[in-house]
Amino acid sequence: MRIALLSYSTKPRGGVVHTLALAEAMAAEGADVTVWTLGRGGDSGFFRPVDDRVAVRVVPFEGRDAEGVGPRILRSIDTMRAAFRPGDYDIVHAQDCISANAVDECLRTVHHIDHFSTPELAACHERAITRPYAHVCVSDAIAGELAEGWGIEAEVIPNGVESERFVHASSDADGKRRWREKLGRYVVSVGGIEPRKGTLDLLEAYALLRSRDPELNLVIVGGETLFDYRDYRARFDARAEELGVDPIVLGAVENDDLPLIVAAASAFGFPSTKEGFGLAAMEALAAGVPVVTRDLPVLREVFGRAVRLASEPWGFADALADAVRNPGARRQAGLALARRYSWANAARGHLELYRRLAGVGGQAVGSTTTLPSTARSSSCATASPARDSG
Repeated sequence: MRIALLSYSTKPRGGVVHTLALAEAMAAEGADVTVWTLGRGGDSGFFRPVDDRVAVRVVPFEGRDAEGVGPRILRSIDTMRAAFRPGDYDIVHAQDCISANAVDECLRTVHHIDHFSTPELAACHERAITRPYAHVCVSDAIAGELAEGWGIEAEVIPNGVESERFVHASSDADGKRRWREKLGRYVVSVGGIEPRKGTLDLLEAYALLRSRDPELNLVIVGGETLFDYRDYRARFDARAEELGVDPIVLGAVENDDLPLIVAAASAFGFPSTKEGFGLAAMEALAAGVPVVTRDLPVLREVFGRAVRLASEPWGFADALADAVRNPGARRQAGLALARRYSWANAARGHLELYRRLAGVGGQAVGSTTTLPSTARSSSCATASPARDSG
């Protein structure tokens, strides 16, 4: 089979990390895999090197000053659609809303379910759920949301985790010491400053925690996104000033630096309001770092008792304080959990699904689930508004 995985960005976001790791693991199984993506900001490649066994196609996508989010999303879809050659592939697998709108027939991984107020985004989100002929979710919780909200039955194939990268970092005493010399003692969060990541709640929790442990810093990593979160960032900065705290915002970091930054932390904060699996938190467990997550059904499902769960800022602060005081309390459970998830297993699960969908021992692609042609217009603006999954 010739397999195309479609992503929307070259930047280190969770869905992009997933796409590359899955492509490489399938290529290691002998699959013919090509990853397609949009090269924003002049990017000609991904944020990290990609295994030579995976073909990479980066479609140039020029930036435009003062372009709104809605028009940028629609232009992203049109740009990918114009460049992609579906006839070259037996399986086309979209990993996000943009790429699922850019092709007429595909299966899609729904990593999590968003709710958008921008009309163009709401329409595209709905189409990206209803048009694909088959669906993958990385957890039962998100598959349940699809079933309840749309009557769609998805295949559940969990993420993998690059455990060895983070295990190796945890044993690199010199590397961890260098980051602690730069950053002090710290709690780390990965994902940037944005509403879905619950960063304002983390800030409130950190202020409570800092009152008990004045030498503890908060470090925030990441933040590459298509969306304009300047207003949220301004609220974050204003609230930090009101609380008298000064988080260290690193932004995007080098891929090789991330495991050490995580491994050197006293605890990992993961207050996301929506997640499909929680890959960054699983990587922290692989590094032996205690994790505190928001108490969401999906995170209870994936992490169980390997993490501390909390919801309100005061509860998050208490859980982080306990994690810092007792870092080894759940360490073995976390390491064992992270070892359970491998990209090799994820790749085998996907390849088996592809064989079924392609008619090798199963139904032909789209034989019972592809939408009729009248539902496959290229315009997102005609789709129904997205349901509120919150």
